[in-house]
Amino acid sequence: MPRPPGRKQENHKISRELFVLTYGALVAQLCKDYEKDEDVNTCLDRMGYGIGVRLIDDFLARSAAKKCRSYSETADMIAQVAFKMYLGVTPRVSCSSAAGNEFSLILDKNPLVDFVEELPAERASLCYCNLLCGVIRGALEMVHLAAEVTFLQDRLKGDAVTEIGITFLRKAEDRKHKRNK
Repeated sequence: MPRPPGRKQENHKISRELFVLTYGALVAQLCKDYEKDEDVNTCLDRMGYGIGVRLIDDFLARSAAKKCRSYSETADMIAQVAFKMYLGVTPRVSCSSAAGNEFSLILDKNPLVDFVEELPAERASLCYCNLLCGVIRGALEMVHLAAEVTFLQDRLKGDAVTEIGITFLRKAEDRKHKRNK
């Protein structure tokens, strides 16, 4: 029996909304379990890292992505393919260093905060979406790219956009040099 047209898109939207609501409940529970925002942030990063380590296989299989030859290509792949595939948004990418190893992913709309108005005053240092940093870091590590991933701006904290900073920790020349040995 054939599926009605448009059904897959509807399921994707429902599962994204379910994920966003479930994520909100997870963060709320972590806030109850931990007194300090730093502990919640660390837990979200760790959880995200575990997801990223596993998600990269799914990403590579579903996207048929080619090997990126530069950090710039990698940042573009994360923004244009991975974010679109899993969150339904495409952040803008900007390079923020002359060395070409620091990039920002700028989200005008962050789907993880669709149902969140603002952070409570007592949770001012909470990085609500810190799971994303862990996912990116874990996925990059699985393709042998060490990176530091942090939130630079957050709409929930009054900033105009949500900005995730990615700093690749090894220079491109170091990677090429190691391959030639």
